[in-house]
Amino acid sequence: MNRSPIYLDNAATTQVYPEVVDQMVKAMRDVYGNPSSPHAKGFEAEQLVKEARRTIAMLLDADPQEIVFTSGATESNHLAIKGAARARARLGRHIVLTSIEHPSALNAASDLETEGFELSYVDPDQAGRIPADAVRAALREDTVLVCVMSVNNETGSLQDLAEIVRVVRASAPKAVIHTDAVQAFCKLPFHPGRIGVDFAAITAHKFHGPKGVGALWVRKGTRLKAMMGGSQQEGGLRSGTENVPGIVGFAAAASMSAARAAKCKEQWAEYRAYLIDRLCRIDGVRVNGSTNDGGSSPHILNVSFPGIPGEVLVRALSERGLFVSTGSACTSKKSDPRKGSHVLRAMGIQEQIASSAIRISFSFSTTREEIEAARSIIEETVLSMRSTLR
Repeated sequence: MNRSPIYLDNAATTQVYPEVVDQMVKAMRDVYGNPSSPHAKGFEAEQLVKEARRTIAMLLDADPQEIVFTSGATESNHLAIKGAARARARLGRHIVLTSIEHPSALNAASDLETEGFELSYVDPDQAGRIPADAVRAALREDTVLVCVMSVNNETGSLQDLAEIVRVVRASAPKAVIHTDAVQAFCKLPFHPGRIGVDFAAITAHKFHGPKGVGALWVRKGTRLKAMMGGSQQEGGLRSGTENVPGIVGFAAAASMSAARAAKCKEQWAEYRAYLIDRLCRIDGVRVNGSTNDGGSSPHILNVSFPGIPGEVLVRALSERGLFVSTGSACTSKKSDPRKGSHVLRAMGIQEQIASSAIRISFSFSTTREEIEAARSIIEETVLSMRSTLR
């Protein structure tokens, strides 16, 4: 194989920008003080954290005090869901969430069932979108928390958060609203305060930042119970010494990606439309989710090749230097590949179609040449495998 590897699994993680690596190395090497230490080295580290907090807040159109740094989106989802529910337990113990949430959100909510909370799940339509009317139907007088992700990590489906927020405020005034915005932040316009949600989870490694660092946006004045005690970092909501190099890299990557987002969004839409057009010429191929960018984020494409198990196709493509996935990296090694992902099943997609799906996802560095090469590899591999399997 002469061509360079083509990485199109960017919804799982992205390659860190070289400039971000440089800034993180500088922080590790030169600014090594503890941000809580009452001396010059500690103050120097504290200033870096404050500057990063201001950067993230500016990109969210938020107040810096609303940013809580975490180890990533999984922790942010758990903090929001468990912290909000526990803080409102006296008001009610009913939680509404969509059946297509990230596993970290589903698991956090499931943990609360052992504490006496009751869960209601809202299914998407066939395009992967959550109808506001379905959310309204699930609400109750004792609903205290509603969870709806902004962009689905497997299909790219976009949710009408603003409409869902209006429904929740009108029908369940006790409830607060959390959104997993991991696939939205720095890729699409996303300002949680304007939308009207109360919490939003984001993480750095989805837009060329480091792994192991993220944040939870918490609307000012919204009650949240901390999961860990011990000290008063992050407004008392997240104890432990701050990951200064990671936080520096988080802010740097966010700034760089946000500056490129508008141009890249147009490119991603072209890439997605091109792949849909070409791959759907293969007999039986199906796009899972919306085929237009009005209903889907342009950087994610989920497509099924009936007759070929998704995990088998992913391995075959990997052998040819093309890296894609079957869905969420957090469940790919645990789920039953014969049934397909929980997201596709919730959309009502047949098991045979769901189990043959792969996810293709773009980054800020994806090129047209890579997309053309990927198209060629997929077509050749699928046709070859179908011929062999007959």
